Amino acid sequence: MNADAVRERARALPREPGVYQFQADGTTLYVGKAVDLRSRVGSYADPRSARISRMIDRADAVEIAVTDTETQALLLEANLIKRHQPRYNVRLKDDKSYPMVQLTAHPAPQIEITRDPSESATVFGPYTNKRQVETVVKALRETYGVRGCSDHKYSGRDRPCLDYEMGLCTAPCTREIELETYAEDVTAVERFFEGETGILTDPLRREMEAAAQEQHFERAANLRDRLETVEAFHGEGGEAVQSVGDERAVDVLGVAIEGEDATVARLRAESGKLVDRERHTLEAPGAETDANTDVDANANATAAPAVDGGLAAGADTADSRGGVPAVLAAFIVQYYAERDLPDALLLPERHGDDEVRAWLDAEGVAVRVPGAGREAKLVDLALKNARRNVGRRDECGMLADALDLDAVRRIEGFDVSHAQGTAAVGSNVTFVDGSAETADYRRKKLTDQNDDYDNMRALLEWRASRAVEGRDDRPNPDLLLIDGGEGQLEAARDALAAVGWDVPVIALAKAEETVITPDRQLSWPSDAPHLHLLQRVRDESHRFAVQYHQTLRDDVKTVLDDVPGIGPETRKRLLGRFGSVENVREASVEDLQSVAGVGEKTAQTVKERL
Repeated sequence: MNADAVRERARALPREPGVYQFQADGTTLYVGKAVDLRSRVGSYADPRSARISRMIDRADAVEIAVTDTETQALLLEANLIKRHQPRYNVRLKDDKSYPMVQLTAHPAPQIEITRDPSESATVFGPYTNKRQVETVVKALRETYGVRGCSDHKYSGRDRPCLDYEMGLCTAPCTREIELETYAEDVTAVERFFEGETGILTDPLRREMEAAAQEQHFERAANLRDRLETVEAFHGEGGEAVQSVGDERAVDVLGVAIEGEDATVARLRAESGKLVDRERHTLEAPGAETDANTDVDANANATAAPAVDGGLAAGADTADSRGGVPAVLAAFIVQYYAERDLPDALLLPERHGDDEVRAWLDAEGVAVRVPGAGREAKLVDLALKNARRNVGRRDECGMLADALDLDAVRRIEGFDVSHAQGTAAVGSNVTFVDGSAETADYRRKKLTDQNDDYDNMRALLEWRASRAVEGRDDRPNPDLLLIDGGEGQLEAARDALAAVGWDVPVIALAKAEETVITPDRQLSWPSDAPHLHLLQRVRDESHRFAVQYHQTLRDDVKTVLDDVPGIGPETRKRLLGRFGSVENVREASVEDLQSVAGVGEKTAQTVKERL
């Protein structure tokens, strides 16, 4: 769209609150909210940043949804961002992959680390360090004997299992402990996760000191390491939490930004206890470009506009700037749109968004930017948590940077497989955001030939033709990855050029794990996350190709089913008698006739055809 097209579209819009979407080929590029849709969309006719200008150039349509109130627009915007994940919005990534600890709803609850907790369970977390959680859970089981077995293993036992012998469980299954006493131990475990660290650290410390006195120094050292892990589990700031007054639930947010990656650390205090902490990653286009941007909790924080070149959630001007305010505004709306709001929010600085402010005021949420005192210590703790995570950029973002591409969210991998030119096949696998998208896998039977380059050229020509002609229902990828070296890459590029499909393509050679691009070769460190991503795609395309090749090679139906007079039952008897197609081929006419259903004429036909 150009400036005139934006203005023309804006003139047709109502002067009412609502949500607008810039789209390209049906894909949502950006979602925004507005108090006045006509005015807000019209402001994009004069973009104030290069990034906004690129977005407008790509867009071919603007869709709107009118809402009754500004608050409705705010929440609808958050839902649409979560649904469409538009590349030009500040967007919160899903945190479902973080481990949590649950105590199941059972007369003798089971303790379990899970990423998919039961609705009826008592759940703590999510946590960011799975190893730390595992250490804590084991220490709790050794101290309080809470079972870790499934309900299936628990039921119907007539004697305790090995966990009882190892001191990890008090065996409520066989009533080695009464359920009332077991329930008291479960309550102690709950109290630990609610913030009473001493429930576990005190017995560990006593055990460590006893081991040291008995000169069991190795065990004492192990207990010391475990004690340090347990003490660090709830983090620092316990004293600061006690300052939170009469408010029952208080959330504390800290933000750290590096490039276009942002981390928001959230601490939760309930009834004066620090009960939870978690980190969330956001993609923040247009955020501050200075590395490791964060906010000093003791600085003199003042209100600042929630801005990011028009891309902040809640920004109402197309020339606004970005940074921490934009990330805070986006996070607050997207995170709390699906969760209960706390009684108070402690922030490192003002988010500066009028609609967000009005929403929080209407919900009775107190928002404070503490400059000193115990609450400022809490904000500082949240900032420390955020800084620990910033810079751990996602593999796709790192790969895009390394290859000088705008984005690499969708990768398609290709490989060919054959046996000296027979049963030649090609594979086409798809990865989205670093994970295999198996529904978008494709495979292609190729003309039999013992030429890897021609096979790769034919495979890529097939994929490119389907894309250009609109016969492939998948979105165009951001990157194509070829399993092979320079020869395979050149064959692929020839095919793309012949068809006219303009998609970046690279190759990954197995021997030295060298990344080959059209103009250079790259040797990345063996522990580079973006190299690991390419290796996963390459290995999966190889596996999928070999699997299909073996299926064709071993599928005897392609040989015997073409022989007149040989049906499924006769084929089964032939293979049962001779063991393989090769043995059927070598059998004499007389031997073939020994199989029920094979007469002389059919036996002669089999010999001729095989």
